[in-house]
Amino acid sequence: MIFNPAARGDKARRFRRQLDVIGAHCAFKATTAPNDARRLAAEAVVEGFDLIVAAGGDGTINEVINGLGDAPDGFARARLGVLPLGTVNVFARELKLPLRAERAWGVLQTGRELKIDLPRAEFFANGTPQKRYFCQLAGAGLDARAIELVDWQHKKQVGPLAYVIAGLKALREKKPKITIRVNGQSATGELVLVGNGRFYGGSYALLPRADLCDGVLDLCVLSHADWWTLLRIAPGLLLRGKLPAGSAQAFSATAFELTSDVPAAFELDGEWVGALPVTFAIERQKLRVLVPGEITGSVLPFNSAHLA
Repeated sequence: MIFNPAARGDKARRFRRQLDVIGAHCAFKATTAPNDARRLAAEAVVEGFDLIVAAGGDGTINEVINGLGDAPDGFARARLGVLPLGTVNVFARELKLPLRAERAWGVLQTGRELKIDLPRAEFFANGTPQKRYFCQLAGAGLDARAIELVDWQHKKQVGPLAYVIAGLKALREKKPKITIRVNGQSATGELVLVGNGRFYGGSYALLPRADLCDGVLDLCVLSHADWWTLLRIAPGLLLRGKLPAGSAQAFSATAFELTSDVPAAFELDGEWVGALPVTFAIERQKLRVLVPGEITGSVLPFNSAHLA
């Protein structure tokens, strides 16, 4: 189990109170710096562990799956477990995992294995080619710029509201035009979302046709990302958790490219990564993850007295 001991928030504090119980049934590896979870996950695979648990949010999960990818045959040798302790926990919601720690702990012991598709992004950083996996969603344009502007100290204090504030800042800026080349077609927009799963920001099904196991990635392209567009789509998002019909272009593909003539940011699983261009592809049923299943045996103790 990989966990950041310096993580803040009620879930993290409650989790720390249970470390003695959890530590009796697993090896506990604490992170001390960014990308530590990636390194620790790769080391755990090499050490022979066949279940690597990401105890944290979507950013921690992203680091762990990339650590699995760093290890030789890592995805074949180890499965992913998730203990959702983050601010939003989008991937956990997609998998229908319990968001209460004691119930999620039970899934780690009694859940069934599900093979899901694993998307990857290929890009350049400082002139060096990079490959990075993600599990749930990627974005470019307004979405990624907002994440780039998030004040992380502020996020620890106000949670998801920090993303709203950053998004309002990004709305005031001039938006780069992003070109999508997919299936022999091209489209242009100021906001592009790339989904392996349906959900964005927790409960918003912005990619309703997306499926973790269908072998394709789904794209949602908004031609404009301005105040007028926000006002037009807000009622549908707030009332139904979906974009109004006709407000965005939709595509599905196994591989495609995003480019821009000016600097434009992109993100993976809610973490700012870099600037376009970037190429996306998907590897079919590459990641093995534990999901809720019928409980057939006893569950190791997890004192929920502090988690009520």
